[in-house]
Amino acid sequence: MATITPEIRAVLTSGRLAHLVTVNPDGSPQLSVVWIGVENDEIVIGHLMGGRKVANIARDPRVAMTIEAEGANAVGLANYLIVYGTARLVEGGAPDLLQRLAEVYLGPGVNFPPMDDPPDGHVILIKPQRFGGIGPWSH
Repeated sequence: MATITPEIRAVLTSGRLAHLVTVNPDGSPQLSVVWIGVENDEIVIGHLMGGRKVANIARDPRVAMTIEAEGANAVGLANYLIVYGTARLVEGGAPDLLQRLAEVYLGPGVNFPPMDDPPDGHVILIKPQRFGGIGPWSH
């Protein structure tokens, strides 16, 4: 497992959308734009319903994601973080997680999900295996 350094944690909790890639049954990539957070040393994503990314993770836990980051390198290329990892699903807890993430992505005091009785959904937890991209975390 790769260590989430303070620089990487700043990107993961910046409120920028992440682009999550899972593996479809035919081996092709499936892409979702998601809200992310960090709990302990794992990246967390809430998902209310079933869906392709949940089914893909249940079958094959390999994932990758990208997140744009502040700043640029010496030649002017924008910083971004790539996370390669292994995901697992936990049933339930998605509404509470999404409410916490909504405070970051939508603003303080927002009520999310915007429904009276949201389904319990799933929490996706990702253990980073390695990082890439352009930024202070790249070599």
